[in-house]
Amino acid sequence: MEWYYILMIIYAAAMNIAAVVVTVKDKEAAKHKKWRIPEKTLFIVAALSGCVTMYITMHLIHHKTKHKRFMIGIPVIFVCEILAAIVIYTILR
Repeated sequence: MEWYYILMIIYAAAMNIAAVVVTVKDKEAAKHKKWRIPEKTLFIVAALSGCVTMYITMHLIHHKTKHKRFMIGIPVIFVCEILAAIVIYTILR
């Protein structure tokens, strides 16, 4: 396997772990009325390839599921990532 494939797998795993961690941490902070993770940070982590895991985690722990910004925004980020991957694959082919 080429080194860049391994690097991509490591990156994807790290971003998905980060997505779970920030989502769960924000939920815990909300429960205990502590400092929250800014929504901007949550969206940045989602945009850096953690959107699917973040979306699933939000549903599993019932966090921000009533916020249209997240329930629409995160799937839109996912679709944009898929379209970007298709374009990049087509160009590099």
